[in-house]
Amino acid sequence: MCVDYTTSVAKHCREPTAEEVHDKTRANFCDHFKPRAGAYTAPNTAAISEAQAALAKLFSKS
Repeated sequence: MCVDYTTSVAKHCREPTAEEVHDKTRANFCDHFKPRAGAYTAPNTAAISEAQAALAKLFSKS
C-alpha cells in the first residue's frame, strides 16, 4: 500500500534508508510510508444498503 513498495528492488522498497521488513504478514512501522493512491478500494455497499432497507421494512412497527 506504499508508493515506494516494489518487488523489483532490494528490500522491496525504493527508499534506500528504509529498514528491511522480514515478516510482511505482521504489523510493522516505517518512517518512509506514504499511502499509494488507489491502494484501498471500498467494497460495493449497494447490496448492504438494500439488505438493511429490507430488514428495516420487515421489522418496522407501522
